[in-house]
Amino acid sequence: MQTEAKRCRVKICGITSIIDAQMVANAGVDAIGLVFYAKSKRNVSIEQAAAICQALPPFISTVGLFLDADRAFVQQVLAQVPLDLLQFHGLETPAYCQQFQRPYIKAVGIHGLESVGGFQAYAEQYTHAKGFLLDSHALGGAGGTGETFDWSLVPQHYTKPIILAGGLTPHNVAQAIQQSGVYAVDLSSGVEAAPGVKDSAKVQAFMQAVASA
Repeated sequence: MQTEAKRCRVKICGITSIIDAQMVANAGVDAIGLVFYAKSKRNVSIEQAAAICQALPPFISTVGLFLDADRAFVQQVLAQVPLDLLQFHGLETPAYCQQFQRPYIKAVGIHGLESVGGFQAYAEQYTHAKGFLLDSHALGGAGGTGETFDWSLVPQHYTKPIILAGGLTPHNVAQAIQQSGVYAVDLSSGVEAAPGVKDSAKVQAFMQAVASA
């Protein structure tokens, strides 16, 4: 268990409106995720993202999610949106991730890790990553499947923070935290009324469940 994590942090991803951004901030989340991936139902434009960031209160981190994006597009986003952290979800190489000179985390699909020598061998390639997000998708896949995976597969005592994603809801997140001991949890669909539209009651229930873990 990663017992050094005194409080499990929360990121709610797929924020698409100022109203939802302010609502989840007021509920006590640590970070919001903005999706810059055209195939996603939660994709936001640069203009939307900039407006959302402008409307946030202090001390809420903004995370930009990209999947095998063109370098020029990422730079265009960074020029106009004040992102605190980048989250890379595809087959981005360490060199690709580092070139933007911004803190980043790398998403890792739990399925297929054995083909690259396991989690530690994969993660150690990304020496500058601030942490790793473990999701239920295949390695290099898009994530956002809404499916859980066996939380006993989460590496213990790893040197960098691990964020758990994949099918988390108000009903299972406490168990997930207790079983995995992760630094943070990340979710989107588990607190939605519809894709890209967050449900205030579900967000409140989720935050209460995290606090109880």
